Amino acid sequence: MKKGINIWSFNPQLSVLQCMELAKRANFDGIELALAETGELSLDSKESEIVAIKKAADDIGIELSSLASGLYWQYAFTSSDAKIREKAISITTKQIEFAAILGVDTILVIPGAVGVDFIPGAEVVEYDTAYDYALEAVTKLSKVAEAHRVNIGLENVWNKFLLSPLEMRDFIDKTNSEYVGSYFDVGNVVVNGYPEHWIKILGKRIKKVHFKDYRRQAGGLHGFVDLLAGDVNYPAVMEQLRSIGYSDYVIAEMIPGYTHYPNQIIYNVSGSMDRIIQGNEE
Repeated sequence: MKKGINIWSFNPQLSVLQCMELAKRANFDGIELALAETGELSLDSKESEIVAIKKAADDIGIELSSLASGLYWQYAFTSSDAKIREKAISITTKQIEFAAILGVDTILVIPGAVGVDFIPGAEVVEYDTAYDYALEAVTKLSKVAEAHRVNIGLENVWNKFLLSPLEMRDFIDKTNSEYVGSYFDVGNVVVNGYPEHWIKILGKRIKKVHFKDYRRQAGGLHGFVDLLAGDVNYPAVMEQLRSIGYSDYVIAEMIPGYTHYPNQIIYNVSGSMDRIIQGNEE
């Protein structure tokens, strides 16, 4: 497996170039970039700007593992507003197109939400309605993904939706596309499940993997902690990943920085991931 890190883990004051350079210095094989509404890599970015990012990564000697986006919390496939649903589809389309330019094989997509506790005023959508809207959107987008040979990785998040590995598996299968799969987040399921169970059930549907850790006793967003400081059974996770033949990127997604040494988390995560991937050997 290859070791990657998500750009959200970095000090937000750093540029994309600086993040890539720091990731390389910290011995990561790759970095996951993110599409934003504005900024260096955004919906308004020109093709030449995307090409320049790819060239910079090549010059640094770091791979681009995948392309995420946090825009789906604002623009959801499951919204009751048809204009918002169309906006979400247009975001995914652009994300796929940019991923193809960057040479990235998978994008991270949030499939929608029934409700979101940590976003004040977030819309609550009836579960069956959310399911239908999301399936319609992802099935439609699968054709775009196939045309560009870029996978849509559906992330399991705290969205009160697709709550079990069985449901996620069946949702993916209903799209009837090999370009739709799971972007499996290890830490996100710990609050009410076991990541190793999800891995076994999702199997070959897993396109990419996020690593983070969670301490159940803390609860809420405060439960997310540094790698190896929480309740994720990483030996069991690695055993299951190897059992399904997964050999792609495992990508850390962390809360950025520390107060006085904001870059140190990048080095700490790199060391923890080495231990997780290599196992318990001294």
